[in-house]
Amino acid sequence: MDALLNSLGGLLLSAIPTFVLLILLHFYLKGMFFAPLDRVLEQRREATEGARRAAQASLLQASEKTAEYEAAIRAARGEIYKEQEAARREQRMEQASALEAARRETMELARQARADLAAEVALAKESLAGQSEQLAGAIAESILKGTRN
Repeated sequence: MDALLNSLGGLLLSAIPTFVLLILLHFYLKGMFFAPLDRVLEQRREATEGARRAAQASLLQASEKTAEYEAAIRAARGEIYKEQEAARREQRMEQASALEAARRETMELARQARADLAAEVALAKESLAGQSEQLAGAIAESILKGTRN
């Protein structure tokens, strides 16, 4: 067993320089390779994160602008609809007033026609009354002449 321990001790003793070299290599690589690599990776991550934040900010700004444009379009459409409704209302009022004027004119013409017709009827009645008296007189005269002969 002593021989085994001696050989293990010798092996460990000969492995110490290798172990020290590995530790030195570890710190050397860590300082010269991995630390700059970590810095570069961190810078890339920050740049990527910054670009992502900038993209999100521009996306948010674009959606805000889109919402503003949509609101402006809705407001403009509402204004156009109001103007169209006002124009329609005005046109309906103009049509109603024109219709009322035409109705009044037609009523006046009908009243005038009735008055003219009534005047003609009265004139015709007078004329017929005068003619009937003359005819009655002429008939009576002809009957009287006929009975005298």
